[in-house]
Amino acid sequence: MIAYLEGELWEKRPEYVIIKAGGVGYQAFVPLSTFYQLPEPPAPICLHIHTHVQADTLQLYGFATPDEKQTFVKLLTIPRIGPKLALAILSGISPRDLAQALAAGDIRRLSAIPGLGRKSAERLLVELKGKLHPETLHLAPTSVGPQGSLWDDALSALVNLGYSRSLAENVLRTVHAQEKPLTLEDILRLSLARLAAA
Repeated sequence: MIAYLEGELWEKRPEYVIIKAGGVGYQAFVPLSTFYQLPEPPAPICLHIHTHVQADTLQLYGFATPDEKQTFVKLLTIPRIGPKLALAILSGISPRDLAQALAAGDIRRLSAIPGLGRKSAERLLVELKGKLHPETLHLAPTSVGPQGSLWDDALSALVNLGYSRSLAENVLRTVHAQEKPLTLEDILRLSLARLAAA
């Protein structure tokens, strides 16, 4: 089972990365929080990996910090929360903020996470309250870089997070017109902030 992967970043997308290590290209699905911290390929990279085995499928999930990986694994213990939704949750809220929302019983904040909804947020609160501790979670600062095909990549990322295509396009138009972001990371960060405040 792969727990850690170090190699060369060959490809970087909001949904996944490809890492070359030992002559093999490994695809690892990542949350946006990890994507924000990645350098531009080609570049050396190391990720904490969760190897998820289900039926005849083996998939890798990569995280920039142990906190993200730990939170992801705990999310998978909750009934009806699979890897895709767990990644969406981590893309919409940091492990520290999630732990704080759980500790405070903040259903409104949890329900605002893309793809979660109130019932799932309530289940999350019941299952994880007291199991994540905000004081032990510290996220590393993010670094950003230029990215091509900004509009299409940002639209794809927002749709994969559970937003409708029309809503995603509207918020992207607003962000582009008002903020003039230069990178994909900036576009996603500003778009998610607007969507959370809506």
